[in-house]
Amino acid sequence: MSVFDDLVGQDTVIEQLASATRAADTLLAGGDGAGMTHAWLFTGPPGSGRSEAARAFAAALQCPDGGCGHCESCHQVLTGTHADILYVRPSGLSFGVDKTRDLVLRSASRPTGGRFRIVLFEDADRATEAASNALLKAVEEPSPRTVWLLCTPTAEDLLVTIRSRCRLVTLRTPTTQAVVDALISRESVAPDLAAEVARAAAGHYERARGLATDPAARKRREEVLAIPARLDGMGACVTAAARLYELAEAQAKETTGALNEKETADMKAAFGEGSTGKGVAKAVRGAAGALKDLDEQQKRRATRIKRDTYDLALMDLVAFYRDTLAVQMGARVQLPTGDRESDLRRIANGSTPESTLRRIDAIMECRRRIGANVHPQIAMEAMTAALYLG
Repeated sequence: MSVFDDLVGQDTVIEQLASATRAADTLLAGGDGAGMTHAWLFTGPPGSGRSEAARAFAAALQCPDGGCGHCESCHQVLTGTHADILYVRPSGLSFGVDKTRDLVLRSASRPTGGRFRIVLFEDADRATEAASNALLKAVEEPSPRTVWLLCTPTAEDLLVTIRSRCRLVTLRTPTTQAVVDALISRESVAPDLAAEVARAAAGHYERARGLATDPAARKRREEVLAIPARLDGMGACVTAAARLYELAEAQAKETTGALNEKETADMKAAFGEGSTGKGVAKAVRGAAGALKDLDEQQKRRATRIKRDTYDLALMDLVAFYRDTLAVQMGARVQLPTGDRESDLRRIANGSTPESTLRRIDAIMECRRRIGANVHPQIAMEAMTAALYLG
């Protein structure tokens, strides 16, 4: 067993990271450590597992056995509780300079376990320009045992001065068969369902796992993909946009509700709520400020989760029209939305490739408008009207 076993379809990356882990052991033993460096940039499309790869690498660097996967150190890293690892995942749409400066300061401390002090920065592309400049100084002149692991969709998402100082780890989209095999072996998903959701997720393992294990998620996707066939008038466009918005809002609320409830309960317990004894009442009163800060963080995270949820639904629509275009062009490729074959062929036969491209552009414009803070339902109404008009 190894911490790298959970990376789906990334054999080349696993080999690269395993080699670097061996070099790190050499470095700690007093050697030159050729092959190991202080800054790494993990890139790859959504679903490729870039954050999972970074976490597995962090576990391997802290493990005396190179990432055995079963020791206490590996367990702590993988569960996010290791004392020598700073886990950073921006809760909002951006990561500011003040937080970055605090992170840089904390990263400079010596590791308590004697191996490495690691900063695992997911979604590093959310850092503002000022934050990126603050981060550059730390990446340029790190402490002797500090290792930075930055994760972004592409290398171009970071300042060129930062990425030029990082060793690049490029993950690829796993093949459909790799996702199918992982679902069957890890989640005991039936082969037919595994093949269906793996094709639908287009190589995004976590999306495939969610679809395989959550019937409600499959139903939401089916409703989204049914929208193009229902656009037979402007009234239907408004109705479809409202339903699309409603589906995304419900999914986001479900996700944030579960996270918020657990975090709030954990913080109250940490401050002694429900306990008795001297000083407990005072501690509980003192928790008000911390709970207020937590509430603000949760609101920022909710905004991000909503944006991500809208985007997921819109990309399902993009997949539908991309498959429509493939049918129109006679391309012999796997169709992620092939379960809607009758709708695909009807729309493909009733339109032209040019109109399909315009529809894809309309969806991408909707994504841009939501990113620019246009109300999502208004942006979706404009989009569904453009899809109807072609």
